[in-house]
Amino acid sequence: MSKLRAAARSRRGLQPGAGGARRAAARGGEDASPRKGMLPPVSAQQSAYHLFSHPAETEAFRKNLLTWYDKCKRDLPWRKLAASESDTNRRAYAVWVSEIMLQQTQVATVIDYYNRWMQKWPTLQALAKASLEEVNELWAGLGYYSRGKRLQEAAQKVVSELAGQMPGTAEELQKLLPGVGRYTAGAIASISYGQATGVVDGNVIRVLCRVRCIGADASSLAVTDRLWYLANALVDPARPGDFNQAMMELGATVCTPRAPLCTACPVKQHCRARCRVENELQSASKRLLGEAAPRCPQVPDVEECAAGAAGNCSLCLPATEPWDSSLGVANFPRRAAKKQPRAERTATCVLQRRGPRGESEYLIVQRPGSGLLAGLWEFPSLPSGPGLKEKQQREALLGHVQAWTGEAVARGCLQRVGEVVHIFSHIHQTYVVYSLLLGGDEKTALGRRDEALARPASRWVTQAEFQKSAVSTAMKKVWKACERQSCEGRGPAKGSKRKRGADPSHAGQPKGAADSGLPKRQLSLDVFVRAPARE
Repeated sequence: MSKLRAAARSRRGLQPGAGGARRAAARGGEDASPRKGMLPPVSAQQSAYHLFSHPAETEAFRKNLLTWYDKCKRDLPWRKLAASESDTNRRAYAVWVSEIMLQQTQVATVIDYYNRWMQKWPTLQALAKASLEEVNELWAGLGYYSRGKRLQEAAQKVVSELAGQMPGTAEELQKLLPGVGRYTAGAIASISYGQATGVVDGNVIRVLCRVRCIGADASSLAVTDRLWYLANALVDPARPGDFNQAMMELGATVCTPRAPLCTACPVKQHCRARCRVENELQSASKRLLGEAAPRCPQVPDVEECAAGAAGNCSLCLPATEPWDSSLGVANFPRRAAKKQPRAERTATCVLQRRGPRGESEYLIVQRPGSGLLAGLWEFPSLPSGPGLKEKQQREALLGHVQAWTGEAVARGCLQRVGEVVHIFSHIHQTYVVYSLLLGGDEKTALGRRDEALARPASRWVTQAEFQKSAVSTAMKKVWKACERQSCEGRGPAKGSKRKRGADPSHAGQPKGAADSGLPKRQLSLDVFVRAPARE
């Protein structure tokens, strides 16, 4: 009788012990991952068609992928460091930093930041001693600034609470380190410690959905659980770190979102999305030749999901989103419609004064310690309500600036520069940029301003100091907008775009100077924001 039960399980795509795995999955524990040699469980709404049902195919998939990776992997600094570092604690730290930086950020952008970071803080102990201000300064421009903050906080926790030793398993990493989720924990544990645990990121999702024809919403709980089961079942126990990096490399360089290089794919013979594309092309050719025959619903194509054909599989393409022949394998994965970012407007003032040594200085203030761009520095800014007219906006910003300067500022001194747009992940932000030069050179007036601004949340900086400060990319765009306008002279500024055909190198020169051989004069930012002469 036990043999009959085992045979029945095999026909349904299950291995002995799958029921226990299903119960573990229901409990939601870490031991829900499939054990070595055991296939993930299949629910009533999910067909075994979307699994790797034969151990031989799994082994072939691993071998083909790793052979390709050994020949074609990119030369990246964190891979070099992970391969050459013998100390597992330092290796885990190096991998951790790279994985945090690579979240939502392209590899090409991360490389320079990673090299500078590891040069400045080569160990956990070095990072734990750094200040948040230093971390933000190095992170400036990389985006998603909370990542750097959480990385530093976690390093401090490892030093103070864990005796400077990184947790040694994916489960402990996720449990003990703030900012480390399931994916990051799996990457660190597999690459640094050789733990046979899978990873699922955007690239892996795309590869698995195509290889196993998973067309349901990839962000849904059912699909997410299935992908993690697949990742844990596929990972090579002998080379888990290399296998996980190979899966991500494949998604990043070959199995790309658009125009994937299917002919160069090392696992194309295992890809059911590719098989479906070929079947669709063959069917289309037969229809053109009049050879198509009605298909018997009781005998589904061997390359298709029987339950999916009947509309009963939760992992197949939904009936509301039929196959698009123009997309090919890019039919997979399907995602829910992305939520549009909300639109916000902010009035920003580039406030300038003449410093004690005669150089131009600019006021920057620090943002709150939580929320968007937490702890970064910016020019004095004020959110603008919807429908606020420009006159009202100027009045509100003028009051905001006067609160910082501690003295009355003439309304006419506030000059409009233009608008700068910056897209955050969830916010379409428009900065309405103004400039203001504080007048008066008297030491007493300067002293009053210094006294009013002698607060930890604000400081005056030179242009060079501004560029080195922990300021966001958006504020650097604001700065460039002011620089462009200063090069163009004092003409009316309806926006931050340069007039067609204008040459900023001729701005501010006497008429005909460009053609008379007179030396050209480079203008600085203070030319534009200079206070107008009083009547």
